[in-house]
Amino acid sequence: MTPLFRTFFMGGFECSTQRLPPGRRLDMIAATAHDRHALADYLRLRGQGLRAARDGLRWHLIERRPGRYEFASALPLVRAARATGVQVVWDLCHYGWPDDLDVFAPSFVRRFASFARAFARMLAGETDTVSFVSPVNEISFFSWAAAEEGWFYPHAVGRGAELKRQLVRASIAATEALWEVDPRTRVVHTDPVINVIAPPDLPQVVAAAEQYRLSQYEAWDMLAGRAEPGLGGAERYLDILGLNYYLHNQWFYPDRTMIPLGDPLYRPLRELLALVYGRYRRPLFIAETGIEDEARPGWLRYVGREVRAALVAGVPIGGICLYPILNHPGWVDDRHCHNGLWDYADEGGRREIYRPLAEEIARQTRLIDETLKQPAATPPAASVRFQTVPSF
Repeated sequence: MTPLFRTFFMGGFECSTQRLPPGRRLDMIAATAHDRHALADYLRLRGQGLRAARDGLRWHLIERRPGRYEFASALPLVRAARATGVQVVWDLCHYGWPDDLDVFAPSFVRRFASFARAFARMLAGETDTVSFVSPVNEISFFSWAAAEEGWFYPHAVGRGAELKRQLVRASIAATEALWEVDPRTRVVHTDPVINVIAPPDLPQVVAAAEQYRLSQYEAWDMLAGRAEPGLGGAERYLDILGLNYYLHNQWFYPDRTMIPLGDPLYRPLRELLALVYGRYRRPLFIAETGIEDEARPGWLRYVGREVRAALVAGVPIGGICLYPILNHPGWVDDRHCHNGLWDYADEGGRREIYRPLAEEIARQTRLIDETLKQPAATPPAASVRFQTVPSF
């Protein structure tokens, strides 16, 4: 099969912009100095053979006044990507929006669509290539974190379903606005892919655990019009699915004890990918994956092996995004998170590379290239019998 992007492996620039208690605005693009060193950062990607990326807009900086759009914060990134030939999937809303907006209000949907339209017009003036845009990052996860559990702004509790519907409406409206400007635009919807099971000693919660596991599909089902059709969903809105996967994406219900990799009850990633494809039959890619410290190369080795197995079985995985590609300060405590390929920038914009991860990226690139040269298998149903692939 053909990768979705210019290269199979991508670099993801952390671009979260949510508000933290007591009102501090997170800005990870500024915190990592990616805004000041965008050209150098994209050149670094090219130097490692990565010609595709995820990056984001900072809506709160672009629309400081309602209906007035100033793209000074985004243009350096857009122009750096164009100059270096790096293809970008642009996040429009990565957990943050202008301070004057209420995410639950009807005006949020209208304002978000107008913002998407303004961005599409700006982008059309900067490049004539097909755009890739992710309207709302992680609708299901964000709805749970921000409106069910209250961890993220607006710190609501018990309103997760309400926020999920609102963000689906906003995504649909934004997609229509993007297509109005350029019908070629590819739309990416990202969310974590998870596995949730009952502990062996709690058979009475098996049904509840399965219901929780199935909830991962709710936002995509709504976008596709398969659930709550009154929201306006349709299959055409489900274009590309970005699956976010980390070590902690499998756990026991209800206490969220993590199922460790290697546990007999840990479900191989290849099977989770096949389940998503069997349900939606849409192009997929790993939109986020990574881990901290010395485990980085080993984790990529595992993800690469699982993706290769899925490809051999006919699951159309179109890429793997290493996320984040830059080390960054922790959201809450500013700790130095060593989870990227490159470290903090010095005054000259230079970043130290984590060589073991770079070497593993090069090795996995070769293995993926070999796999992609093989004849494509017949796309599988939701239940797949996998071949064994080398464990390196």
